[in-house]
Amino acid sequence: MKLADLEGLEFSYDCVGCTEAATTPPGYHRLEHRERLGEGPEVFRRAASALMTFEMHRASGIGMTATSPSAEVGTLTLGRLGPIPVPCKIVRTMNDPAETGFAYGTLQGHPEAGEESFTISQAEDGSVWFTLLAYSRPGTWYTRLAGPIARLGQSLAARRYATALRRLAQTPRS
Repeated sequence: MKLADLEGLEFSYDCVGCTEAATTPPGYHRLEHRERLGEGPEVFRRAASALMTFEMHRASGIGMTATSPSAEVGTLTLGRLGPIPVPCKIVRTMNDPAETGFAYGTLQGHPEAGEESFTISQAEDGSVWFTLLAYSRPGTWYTRLAGPIARLGQSLAARRYATALRRLAQTPRS
């Protein structure tokens, strides 16, 4: 699968935009992961930049290509988990002075079905936080067969994202 192959693919789930809500749709597994990245406006700026340019995904080992250099509503993304393609489409972005991020939804052919949001926020005390919120259910026969192992894989990916983002946020770039 190539990035150009994503044009015309449909979402593989019904509740597009549900990561904005406080409740998880019936039949979906919810994953929420939150980690402190550091503190200060420079950490926030670097983390937000790394997130919105997909650098976080690449630095965590997910080969990521996108139809836009930065996260915008409608951007198609294609990640890879080894030989497995993970096609998504960005459904929402956030860009406030204290919160930046985006959410993407899975497209046909993704091993999972659902939505994932990534947010960088800065609290009043100056601390900078990464939050991942996802809801998903198996999207293929092999993720249904994997059951809890697939959910464990999602948790490990969330930790890898946070580790990569912390490193990117702490390192000044030229």
